[in-house]
Amino acid sequence: MNAGDVGLVLIPLLAVAAPLLARGVRRVIRVPIIVFELVLGILAGPAVLGWVEPHEILQKLSDFGLAMLFFVAGSEIDFRAVSGKPLMRASIGWVISVALGIGVGLFFAPGDGMIVIGIALSSTALGTLMPILRDARELDTPFGKVVTVIGAVGEFLPLIAISVFLSARSTPVAAGILLAFVVLAGLAVLLARRLPHGGLHEFIRVTLHTSDQFAVRFVLLLIAALVGLSVMFDLDMLLGAFVAGAIWHIIMARAPKDDAAAVESKVEAVAFGFLVPIFFLYTGVNFDLAALLASPAALGLVPLFLVALLVIRGSAAQLSAPRGMNVRDRAALGMLAATGLPIIVAVTAIGVERGMLDSGTAAALVGAGMLSVLIYPLIAMMLRGDRERVVGPRPADERPQGEL
Repeated sequence: MNAGDVGLVLIPLLAVAAPLLARGVRRVIRVPIIVFELVLGILAGPAVLGWVEPHEILQKLSDFGLAMLFFVAGSEIDFRAVSGKPLMRASIGWVISVALGIGVGLFFAPGDGMIVIGIALSSTALGTLMPILRDARELDTPFGKVVTVIGAVGEFLPLIAISVFLSARSTPVAAGILLAFVVLAGLAVLLARRLPHGGLHEFIRVTLHTSDQFAVRFVLLLIAALVGLSVMFDLDMLLGAFVAGAIWHIIMARAPKDDAAAVESKVEAVAFGFLVPIFFLYTGVNFDLAALLASPAALGLVPLFLVALLVIRGSAAQLSAPRGMNVRDRAALGMLAATGLPIIVAVTAIGVERGMLDSGTAAALVGAGMLSVLIYPLIAMMLRGDRERVVGPRPADERPQGEL
């Protein structure tokens, strides 16, 4: 067996080790599990120990894990709750962010490269933040809802920008193709809203605890169909995954509460128990540490990009902060808004592949994105404080097994 084949065994081993390590340090400090997945991937990858090498199967599973991350993000957004003024403010904040990001990129990669940097620095990793907010019981709080709308905009609009401005086609043609995709996606959303779902909900219910598992199969089909449609239109696949999540949210909105919760648990098991950890671990494995260490200039860009993320996204997030929000919560909001990685990984890969960005600058951006995931949510949730003190102790039926 070569190192690539060994990785097929080691990646599951590292995926098991990550929550054990997170649990082990929880009494001292609450570190998001993503931190351990990234660090373990770097340590096991070619950059350090060389135990895991890039592998075609792992690459495909990683791609699907990223798609699942965006699907879950899309499925957890209540678009009725984030529409109106919250959506408008977050969108204005994103436009300001991308303009400032392009301004930063002008100094380091004039030309097409500055667009890549601008999109990277304007992103927010909603899919990464959702599990953190859920574990902290923040999703339904006013704070969590503000983070959600900022993250939704900071994840969806960069995908639109990638599809239009970084397409291999000319910008007008790319915009026309994107419009065609939006029309088809809009029709799918309209059908999901208008068609009766009683029969579908009933079939999901009767197969919940059988080998049929229709709900999970239907979710995988929905993701494959929308991702396939995105690829067919030469758009970023994550756009299709995000829309698939939104459609699934609409389909399950009127399902019986217990059935919807059971299906959500099964989908999360596939996502966060299987595919998403592979994406984060494999991101660590593929991290080009050699390119970063070989160039002192590129290494120096990492803290600059990390600070730029905080300044650009953190300041823009203040437009969405409700009146009366205290300084600690505003600081936490800015740090969560500045947490970015999946879009950064995607856009820098496109930039390097098309010669818009050199590998050193790309590695610096990804490194800053990784550090943002390592640092900003940790500090943000510490600033938010003890949630049991704020919202009361976790109900017994919601406690993880073994938790007192």
